Amino acid sequence: MTKTKLPILSSFFIVYIISRLMSILGIKQRPSLPNLLCPYLSSKLSLDKPSLAMASTDFGNLVHKIPAAVFHPSSVQDIVSLLKYTYSHPLPFKIAARGRGHSCRGQAMVECGVVINMPSLSSTKPKLNINNGIDCDYYCKNNGGLNDNNGNVNVNVNGNGNDRIRVSQDPTLGFYYADVGGEQLWIDVLHATLGHGGGFAPVSWTDYLYLSVGGTLSNAGISGQSFRYGPQISNVYELDVVTGKGELFTCSKKKNSELFDAVLGGLGQFGIITRARIKLEAAPKRVKWVRMLYDDFATFTRDQEHLISLHGNYQELININDGLNYVEGTIIMQQADPNNWRSSFFTSNDQARITSLDVPSGILYFLEVAKFYYDHYDDAYMDKELEKELKGLNYIPEYIFTKEVSLVEFLNRVRKGELELHSKGLWEVPHPWLNIFIPKSQIQEFYHVIPNIIAKDNTDLAGPVLFYPLNRNKWDDKMSAVTPDEDVFYTLGLLHSSGFDDWEKLERKNEEILKYCDKNGIKIKQYLPHYTTKEDWVTHFGSKKWSIFQQRKTLFDPKMILSPGQNIFNN
Repeated sequence: MTKTKLPILSSFFIVYIISRLMSILGIKQRPSLPNLLCPYLSSKLSLDKPSLAMASTDFGNLVHKIPAAVFHPSSVQDIVSLLKYTYSHPLPFKIAARGRGHSCRGQAMVECGVVINMPSLSSTKPKLNINNGIDCDYYCKNNGGLNDNNGNVNVNVNGNGNDRIRVSQDPTLGFYYADVGGEQLWIDVLHATLGHGGGFAPVSWTDYLYLSVGGTLSNAGISGQSFRYGPQISNVYELDVVTGKGELFTCSKKKNSELFDAVLGGLGQFGIITRARIKLEAAPKRVKWVRMLYDDFATFTRDQEHLISLHGNYQELININDGLNYVEGTIIMQQADPNNWRSSFFTSNDQARITSLDVPSGILYFLEVAKFYYDHYDDAYMDKELEKELKGLNYIPEYIFTKEVSLVEFLNRVRKGELELHSKGLWEVPHPWLNIFIPKSQIQEFYHVIPNIIAKDNTDLAGPVLFYPLNRNKWDDKMSAVTPDEDVFYTLGLLHSSGFDDWEKLERKNEEILKYCDKNGIKIKQYLPHYTTKEDWVTHFGSKKWSIFQQRKTLFDPKMILSPGQNIFNN
């Protein structure tokens, strides 16, 4: 990617003189980029049209905001220096960290500010290294290098390629973990950890693995494993975070815990995650992957709740082989192709059987589960164990479908569909997604939404519709992520795709769902939230949690520099 290099010294002094004159006259101005940055930081900026275009769009393709520049850090210290610089200025420019651009509503964009291209941390050999003490130019020489005000940084925050994913074992307690750069993709974490020793892996995932670690941890990171292991934010031991003040801290539940809890699920409001220490466990050898078909919503949800109640406390299970490891659900139209871009699970014969069913409502439900096997068992044993886990479920007789796959095949199930859509030009289209959490006690009231809004006037849905329950006791309420205040809640994921000329129709459907819930007192919470008013954000967090959220913002990003695209403090 082209970097624009300007005649730094001459332009710096010219702008400096103008700035001084304007200051004397009492005229405030915003900093000019890159002229006011030091030479080293200025060399990291791109202002060319392709770079700005990349940073002004995302997966959603609904919001477009053009930044002033894109910053390409080659070390964590580059990010520290940039944040320190803007924080020290009387009129700081806004900053957004961009991982892989998978946001849907412009959350990682910043108009007329600076977008940090986080993948650059892995693509360029870093200049600085804490361990060898190599010095830096200009800014670092004058601002204390890599040490924050409290001397908290004592880890290697640099690296190139695999150096940004390191698997280690705790010398005292013996458990394994991975230190992972915030810019790393979860698919790369999977491959790196599987290749260590006998094979290890994180326990909690998202359905799609080509997302950055820092990105999912800034939201929560959920999938079918979350009922048992919790969201990804519940499986982090430690973080390195650069705050809105340009201070670099190592934090955990025992050290700088306020920052740790703030950042996890914090929507990028308190700091930029540059390293996460992720919990690992032994990786399974094989996976039994099952889908069961239902034509009744009440039966479908009752069986889902039964499964997560049996297998939700894996610490209490006798051994690692006990219980299910994954529970999700999907809503489909009867005449629609039961396969979609999330996974091509069914054979052509299976698809024909499913679409030939006579279902009065025209709506079907798939209960999807997986069981992991950690040893090389024979097929008879694996089938017997699986049958035991599924005993008592009330799916349509004979409509149970089973596959045996590797862990990578199972976790990376979305990739094949993504590549097919890419080849047809259908991946880079608008995605007006809606993700909400619904209290279990109000699920039957919410059911009205499925036939009367989601499925209305549709012979096919505009994308996968996910629907499955989660256990609230797997979440930490001290963290910033928000859930309904019930022991069990459901997640609904409307993963719409559309053309560039008809996405507003799907957006109106999303709004209709939200209005229905509001009118009928269904106390939903948005996951991956997007609001435009302070009042909506206060309602989302609740008064108590909003007060804590505000206090943390004042503590870690008092000038409101970070992640303005969320529209929380700058709406």
